[in-house]
Parts: sequence; C-alpha cells; structure tokens
Amino acid sequence: MINLPGMDGVAWRGFVYAIFILNFVFVGQLLLLPSLISAIGGKSGNAAELFERVSQSVKMKRYSEALDDLNAAIEADSTLSEAYWHRASILRQICRSKSLVIGLKLWLMCWKKLILIVRANCSPLMRKVYEESEKNYKSFLLLNPRNSAAEKELSQLSQSQNALETASSLFETGGFTKALDYVDKVVLVFSPACAKAKLLKVKLLLATKDYSNAISESGYLLKEDENDLDALLLRGRAYYYLADHDVAMRHYQKGLRLDPEHGELKKAYFGLKNLLKKTKSAEDNVNKGKLRLAVEDFKGALSLDPNHLAHNVHLHLGLCKVLVKLGRGRDALISCTEALNIDGDLIDALVQRGEAKLLTEDWEGAVDDLKSAAQRSPQDMNIREALMRAEKSFKLSKRRDWYKILGVSKTASVSEIKRAYKKLALQWHPDKNVDNREEAEAQFREIAAAYEVLGDEEKRTRYDRGEDIEDMGMGGGAGGFNPFGGGGQQYTFHFEGGFPGGFNF
Repeated sequence: MINLPGMDGVAWRGFVYAIFILNFVFVGQLLLLPSLISAIGGKSGNAAELFERVSQSVKMKRYSEALDDLNAAIEADSTLSEAYWHRASILRQICRSKSLVIGLKLWLMCWKKLILIVRANCSPLMRKVYEESEKNYKSFLLLNPRNSAAEKELSQLSQSQNALETASSLFETGGFTKALDYVDKVVLVFSPACAKAKLLKVKLLLATKDYSNAISESGYLLKEDENDLDALLLRGRAYYYLADHDVAMRHYQKGLRLDPEHGELKKAYFGLKNLLKKTKSAEDNVNKGKLRLAVEDFKGALSLDPNHLAHNVHLHLGLCKVLVKLGRGRDALISCTEALNIDGDLIDALVQRGEAKLLTEDWEGAVDDLKSAAQRSPQDMNIREALMRAEKSFKLSKRRDWYKILGVSKTASVSEIKRAYKKLALQWHPDKNVDNREEAEAQFREIAAAYEVLGDEEKRTRYDRGEDIEDMGMGGGAGGFNPFGGGGQQYTFHFEGGFPGGFNF
C-alpha cells in the first residue's frame, strides 16, 4: 500500500472510499446524461423548463441540485450560454467553487472518518472561492459579447471577492467594525448565500461582543445545516459569553457527537466544564465556612478566561465578599472595583466596596459608596444600617483622637493613661522648652485636653460611644480645655506623687 505523508491507515481507507464514491457518482451522471441530452435536444421549451427547475431549487436553497442540473446541461450543450450565466450567478451567491459544492454533497454520505479527512483538505478549495463563478461569466460573455447584465454581475463578483479578502485580513488584524461593513454592505449583498462570509460575520460579531446578533446569525446557518460544526461552535461561544452555560454546553456536546476529535469544540467544552467546576467549588467552600479555600478557588476560576465578563463579574463579587469577611480590606477593595468596572450598576458590589473601605479606614469613600447604594435601593434596611455606621465612623474620624495624642490604645487601663499623661506633660512642659515655647504650649494643651476626657471615666465612656465630648462645656483651645487659664494667670498642674508643674505666663 502506498502511504501519503500525514495519513495513517484509517485515513488512507477513508480516502479510497472517497475515490470510490466519486467514481460511482461520475458513472451515474454518465448514465443519466443521454436522457438529459435528449430532453434538452436544443429545444428552447425544454431549456426554459430546465431554468425554471433551477430557479425553484435556488429558491428552496437547494444549490447543489441546481448546479447538478446546470452542470449536466452544459456538458450536453456547451453553447447553452444561459446555463453558464445561471451557474455563475449561483456560484457567486454562495461563493463556492463547483468542486466544493459537489464535494460537500458527497461528504455528507461518507463515514465519520472520511468526513474528518475531507474536512482537513477543504481549505485549499476555499482559496478558489470565486474562480469557478468568474469562469462561467466569461464563458457566457464569449457567447454573448457585451451583455451589460452579465458584465454588471461579473463586476459584482469581483467586488464581492475583494471585499471578502479585505474583511478576512481586517479580522486577522483586529479591524472588526470595518470588516463587518465589508461583509454586510458588499459581500452578503452580492453573495447573499455565501456560507464563508456568514461564518466570518458571526466571528466578527463575537469579536465586537455583539453576542445576541451572533446567536441570530449562527442560527440561520444551523437552519440551513443543523450539523454545521463551525456554526455550532460559534453559537455555543455566544451563549457562553452571555453566561448561558447550559445552552452553550448543549451546542458543544452536539458538535462533539458529530466529530469527537474537533479540536476547538473539545477546547471549548472542557474549558467550560473546568470553569463551572471551579466556580462550584468556591461557592461550596463559602457555604462551609472555608473562606481561605474559597479565595483560592475564586482566583483560579477568574484566571481561566479573563474575557468572560458576564461570569467574571460574579466571581469578583464573590471574592470581594469573602475578603471582607476575612478582614482583608485592601484586597476586597480591588475585587469589588473589578466587579464595578464590569457592571457599574451592581448594588451589591457598591455595598461590599463600602464595607471594604471601612476596613481600610477610608471613611469618606465608604459613605460615598453606601450612600449611592442606598439611593438606588432605598427600601433595603441593611444598606441603610451600613450607611449609618459609615457616617458615624466618618464623623468620628474628624474629631481629635485622644488615645492617639496620649499614645495609648483604646483598651488602655486608667493607670496606663496616667503614666502616659505624666510622661508627655513633663516632655512638653513650657518651662522645659524655652526655645520652642509656642509649640510646647500647643502640645501641652492637647495632652491636658486628652487627659481631661480619658482620665474621667464618664467622659471616656461617652467619648467611646461617639458622643461629642467637645460640646461638654470645656473652654477654648484643643477641645476647649486650657490648662493655662486666661489673663496671664498662674496655672499649676497637680500630679499624684508630688510632681510639680506650676509656671507663669
């Protein structure tokens, strides 16, 4: 047995089957040819019947049958000029060469392995898309010189061919919108049944994220051929990017039943399965309280397809919620912002980002996000409560932090507060800072005011609750407390243990 490069035994047997079937059809055509010749017989009436039959076949989109009739008629009478015109017109409309049309008709009759072999050799034929149509127009014009209608259609053929080549080049270089114009306004006008142009249009619609129209256009292709693998793949992708994963999966599965070894369908099918598996694992871990594992699963799912925005927006939101629960405010802020970049109207993402900003002490930012969410969902009491917390925190952030001034924690004991006060009062006593007396007096006032609040149990309690301690009747200065009094009077600090602090102004 002769072996061709790249063909195994199964492929070789499939090739032999193809040759056998082609010979069978050829013999059948020879047997039918005499009757067709006698039917035409040079009579205009029979020719009219032939063209009417061809016209009906075209209307029913049975292009192969129409071409078979025209091919046989031309073989019977090579001077039948109108047959050339009809054949050229059909080939222009479907933008396929004659050999491809006949081949497709035969391939559908072959075994699955044979289909795989022939499909792999389909590309060279597609490079001759318009040659057969052009040849037939020229044959007609040889028999009918200067026929304006034929010359016009030949010009349209050239425009369609050039536009299809230009659109294909633009698709490869990212000029999707311009390529769509070429396909819609030129190719499908002059070649309305061109399957290659229709497939290119669907690819362009996917590239421009017009998924709904991609579904419609690929649906028309599947009405013509429900087993069109390319249309099944592209339509499945459109549903996928709309996050309609069940429908996408059905398209991939149908394609793989027809061709289990189709590389793009396999990639799409297993990619979707992996995405759904990761997503479910993340959600299950959240429900089980395994938040750190959930974080890893959400990140893993997001890494699979960064372009799948309709699904990723929910992954970003889910990740943000988990990070807020873990107290990781900065990371949560990033995830929620990613979700809002995809869908700016996602109220839940606004709320969660507000919570993340509270964790990072961006009080004003938290108020802005939660106020925006509350305006969009005024009946949601949870959002209103979160907004009240943010507004309170924002208000508290604007008052003096007495704990920070004394350098103690919010849980500091009374003795710790006293020790801190004594240390700072000694450090900033104006008598000990004669070279920077003005700054020392300001610092000393702050320290004294802080101790005035935190050293009093009742005031400290009220301060911790967020009440306005500054409105409690304390005089001027920091919080109104002035340890120096007024009018140049002497003020004496009294420290337990005999710490002296008197000085004059």
